[in-house]
This record gives sequence, C-alpha cells and structure tokens, in this order.
Amino acid sequence: MNPLPTSQSVVLTGYYLNDETTDGVATSAKDEADLVLLGRRCGQYSMNQMHSKNNMGKPHYERSFSQDSLDELSMDDYWSEVEHIQKTKENSHEEQEEESVKVPDEGEMEAEWLKDAGLSGLVNGDAHESITLLSTLTRTQAEAVQRRVETFTMTMRKKNKQPIPDVRDIFSQQVSRTGEASAVTADESELNDATEKLEDQLISLKTKDAGTQHTADINLEISYSEQAANMKEKLNATQLKGEDDGSLPNYRLPKDKTGTTKAGALAPQDMKKVRSLALIEMAALFDTLGIDFKHHKAIKVKIKETGLFGVPLSLLLEQDHKKIPGTKVPLIIQKLISHIEEEGLNTEGILRIPGLAMRIKSLCEELEAKFYEGTLNWENVRQHDAASILKLFVRELPHPLVTLEYLDAFLAVQNLSSRKLQLQALNLLVLLLPDQNRDTLKALLEFLRRLIDNRESNKMTLNNVSVVMAPNLFMFKGYCSKSSAKTQFAMATGTSNIMRYLIKYQDLLWTVPKFIMNQVRQQNIESRKKLSKEKAMKKLLKKMSHDKDKHDRNHTERKLTDPVTLQGAIRVQAPSLSKVSMAIQLTEELKASDILARFQQCLGKTRIPESSSKEEVCLYEIGGNIGERCLDDDTYMKDLYQLNPKAEWVIKPRCQ
Repeated sequence: MNPLPTSQSVVLTGYYLNDETTDGVATSAKDEADLVLLGRRCGQYSMNQMHSKNNMGKPHYERSFSQDSLDELSMDDYWSEVEHIQKTKENSHEEQEEESVKVPDEGEMEAEWLKDAGLSGLVNGDAHESITLLSTLTRTQAEAVQRRVETFTMTMRKKNKQPIPDVRDIFSQQVSRTGEASAVTADESELNDATEKLEDQLISLKTKDAGTQHTADINLEISYSEQAANMKEKLNATQLKGEDDGSLPNYRLPKDKTGTTKAGALAPQDMKKVRSLALIEMAALFDTLGIDFKHHKAIKVKIKETGLFGVPLSLLLEQDHKKIPGTKVPLIIQKLISHIEEEGLNTEGILRIPGLAMRIKSLCEELEAKFYEGTLNWENVRQHDAASILKLFVRELPHPLVTLEYLDAFLAVQNLSSRKLQLQALNLLVLLLPDQNRDTLKALLEFLRRLIDNRESNKMTLNNVSVVMAPNLFMFKGYCSKSSAKTQFAMATGTSNIMRYLIKYQDLLWTVPKFIMNQVRQQNIESRKKLSKEKAMKKLLKKMSHDKDKHDRNHTERKLTDPVTLQGAIRVQAPSLSKVSMAIQLTEELKASDILARFQQCLGKTRIPESSSKEEVCLYEIGGNIGERCLDDDTYMKDLYQLNPKAEWVIKPRCQ
C-alpha cells in the first residue's frame, strides 16, 4: 500500500465546500455553527464571530490515520476543539474578573528581569553580590545582561533617580575572574567542533527522506546562544519544514559520564541557580537570533481559594498535602488520568470526542463537592467525560500551566528558524517553570505519550493529540480572541507544533544542559571560597573557648574520614536503610546502578522497607561543588568523583 503524500510545510489553504455530508468529528455540533466552519476554512475564522442560522452541508472527510502531517485535516480538530471551548464558556456563564494593572515601563521590566535572573545587586547598586554569578557567564550571556543593565540605567537616569553604577564598571569587575570560570565558557576550538556537527545535522535534516524517522544528536555541553551565534548566518538561510509523526527525528541525549541531570533531581538552592542561568541564557539566545523577548508579570485576577477548578496550582497542592503529604501533582489530575487509563487507552477518539456538555457540568459540580470526601462514584464517570474534564481543568487554571510570564516566550518559539533552536528554547523555558507547573505539565505529557502509544486502536496520533491539546494549554482566557484571523491561524499551527515537541521530546526538554550544570558547580565553588574567607576572618576576630575548639576539630576530622576511606574508594551511606556504611572501590566501569544493586544485595531483601524499592531509592551526590543531586543509573562514579571529590554519597528514597 502506497503511503499518502505528506505535507512538506504547515500550510492552511482556503477551499470551497463540496456537497457531501460528514459523520463529524464532534457529533454534538449544531447546524448553526456551520457558517463559522465555512469562514474558518476560508481564512476568515473569528472566535467572536456571530453564528448564522443558515443550514449548510459540511464537507466530507475520510480521516486517514497514516497521514500525520499538520495539514488541513488534522488542523480541523484544532478548530473543532476551539469551538467546543467557546461553547463551554458560553454555557458556564462565568467570566474571570481581572484587576487593572499598571503596565510597567521598559526600565521596570528590565529591573524585574535582573531580579529574577539573580542579579538584584545590579538594581540596588550593590554589584559586588552579583560577581559570583557574573563570573560564570559565557560571552553571549554577559552581553544579554549588559544590554538590560544599560536599558535599566538609562531609564533610571531619565527619572532622576540616585546614581546607578556604570555598566562598564560592573562588567570590568568580573572580567578578571573569567580565568577561574574557564571550565564553563567554551573555547574557540570547541565552538568550531560544535559548528561542524551542527552543519552536518542541518544538512541531514534537509536531505532526509519524507516519512523516514532518523536519529540526531543535540549538543548540551556548549551554551545554546554561543552555538547560535556561531551558526547565525547558516541558520538564517535554513527554513524549517513541516513534517509528519514518522519523520520527526529521535534526538539522542549525549552520553555524559558524570550523569544526566533531570529537572527536579537537584536541591532547591541549586535549582534556583539553574532558573537564573536559564533565564539569562534564554535572553541571550533570543537576542542572538533577533527575537524580541519580554518578561511579563502575571495579571492579577480574582481567584478561588478552595475547590478544584479555577484554583491556582499552589493552593490546590496545599489542599492535596492535607490528604497526601509531599504530592507534587494535583490529586484531581492524577485521578482523572488513572480513571481514563483504567478504562483502557484503546478507545477511539480519546480527548478528541467531547463528553456531553450538561453531563460534564454536573460531574464538575459533583467533583467540587465530593472529591476530597471520596464519595464520588467513579463508575458513573465515562471515559470521554473524564478526558473532557481533564482538558477543562487545564484551561480553567487562573494562569496558564506554562505561566503567563512565559506564555509569549513559548509562542515565540515557533518563530525560530530550525527545530534544534526550537527545542533548545523549549528546554530553557521548561527549566524556568515553577516546580508545581513543571511537575504537573510532565504528568500530563507522560499521559499523552502513553495515549499515543495506543494510536493503532484509538486513532490518536501525535498530531491528533497535539492539535486537540494545544488550544487547552495555550489559549489563555481570551488571550487569542483579541488577535486577527491571520494571527490566530499562525498561532494554531505554531502552538500545535510546540505541543508536538513537548510530547515527543519531553525527556530531552526536562534535562538540565551540562553547560548550565557546569556553571552551577562553578558558582558553588566561588560561593564556598567566599564563605571560607568570611569564616576564617570571623575565627581570627572571635575568641573561641577551648572546649568549642576541641569539638570543632574532632568534628572536622570525623567529617574528613567519612566520604573517602581509601585512595580510589568512596564510602556510601544509607541512613534510612542501614546504620552501616559501605566502602566501594572505584573502577572505570562502576555505575550508580551497580552501587544500588550491590547495596541492596548486601542488605538482603527482607531488610529493605517496602516503600524503598529499587525504583524509589536513588544514589545522591551531596556537598562539594553541588548542593544535592539524584544520580541517574548510568552515571560513571569514578568520573563523577574526579569532578566532585569532596562530595558525600548517600542512598535514600527519592525527594526525601
């Protein structure tokens, strides 16, 4: 059987309706929506368009599930979902009340950006406290910061505020420290090597056969903005083409012997540094590519403080913690997903076929009243109804799941000229999300991936799922209704494509790039040096008692003997599993998974708590040049020990 021709680009063309009828994607659509459907397909769609009472025949489509490109047929599901969302809003008769907010001027926006980037010292005039972070920045990152400091400085001078340090003075202080951060900044030979690899990958993308899935590499060791600056001319000449599911490449995560770091595997203090660096890198990348990047404040809205729907994630999780302490994903999301999966993921049209509006409304009211009491009879909740409620929950959040601050940045990703740049930008944006948003988004995406794995039976391919979920994730409460029809069409294809990438490449997007991890480690080293100097000074100035001095000396000696007992060996502890530590001899092939297996074998199955199974425990790297990091199984311990010789090694349940 010859495959159907795939679309070579994402194009929405106007065409005439024929006289054939259709079985319909959403069987509950009324005839009065037909005129909207007509205008939509002719390039005249408006979300606020008045409905006509004229009856017109709908075009007949023979849905092909082997044709997975983002063409008119798959995008039709997007507009059907938009219509369904609009009808749901009309039936609810509820509108979110917005409070008026003063629009910040450019200087205020840059000041807010600098504070979020961990550079508040450049705003309040104490540049010294920002030196540690500045000393680890790459060239393009430093330029991005410098541009924003200059804008802020000029704005403040115009307002006749107190004198602000000259930007040249600020950055001259960190120039002398760049030698110490040389491990973080890529040298010229590394960039040239990266350029050659990128060129080869771009050529392979252009010459690939349609419908053939291939594997590509992505560089996580060199700053994305540095790579983009080195490839700018070539990238400008490269056009991104639309592709079907099968032709999207599988990106290989580079093998890092010191271990791959996932978002959420770091201690809060290190994750805070990651966010600061990701924000700076994001600005540097967009600046390099000439894309406008504005950091917006969240709109103040009157919100519900209790219940399930329309409640901020932070408040919802506070309620959930009373039931299950430490839960990271709202319980209602977990329950809806598990209920859908219990019914089986082979049902045709899950997510695409909506539940009956009145039944959905009634179920939502029941959930509000009975969910936390546990008295709702889930046997009465149909699978399509649960899927509709899941989508409703996501779009009814007071602020988008991807946050209002970064919604524009997510939408701007579609303007980048290559898939690799788009993935790099999405990677940084995912790292910028608050923990509760990122964890909830990950749970949703993992469910969508499992749904797509059953596409042969449920007929929900990557593209089908993406076009249905995109408006629920990115259409924030009238955000798009103010746009022109042309903008709405561009947003439809762009957000659907972004949704595809979020689902397919979620493992890559939730990875902290090695260049950022290197910068975090360098910051920790600099901070520890500074702290050591301060402690030494205090020790000289403070007279310590003999007993206290003896206690500190004994404690220090004991501490130094804990991590390493012999040369080439480490001591692994598991306080929650055993009072006895274990000395592990380091070899070239020793991995974190080997230590976990050896430790559990030593303890014996009967002595391991049921709650601490192999899947739930992790070997942690603690201290030295890192706060705390959960190691992935493929971490080569000797290589990591050489990178962080002062670390301690502890086995404990994840996120304990």
